[in-house]
Amino acid sequence: MAQAHPAIEDFLAGYTAPVRLIAHRARGSLIKSVPGCSEILDAKARVIGFGYGAKYADIVCVLILSKTGVKLGLPEGSSLPDPDHLLQGAGRRHRHVPLTTPELIELPPVKALIREALDAYRARRADRASIRHGL
Repeated sequence: MAQAHPAIEDFLAGYTAPVRLIAHRARGSLIKSVPGCSEILDAKARVIGFGYGAKYADIVCVLILSKTGVKLGLPEGSSLPDPDHLLQGAGRRHRHVPLTTPELIELPPVKALIREALDAYRARRADRASIRHGL
């Protein structure tokens, strides 16, 4: 289970037990998969972000909660390799994977997408740093 975070726990309390179970399992997995990340709650948008800052560009992935389920959102998902065709959505940049059971977050193809998202974040950050330093 993910580390206790009172604001997030209060936020999750408003959801059904199945949604909470999926969200808790996903939080724990993402905290391990995105080392050193912060959890950023946007209760109004019903999103928990995992990344290294509050800006959209600093987010590696998000959990999107609804009354009926949880989605793993990947802000730059449209550019990620998806050989298993898990990503859904038609946004220009954002894609998501529906998490219909707690175990889905642990499946190798989903873990691979999270690793790809983290690698893409690191590459974007390196590009931004080189631009700032005139390299």
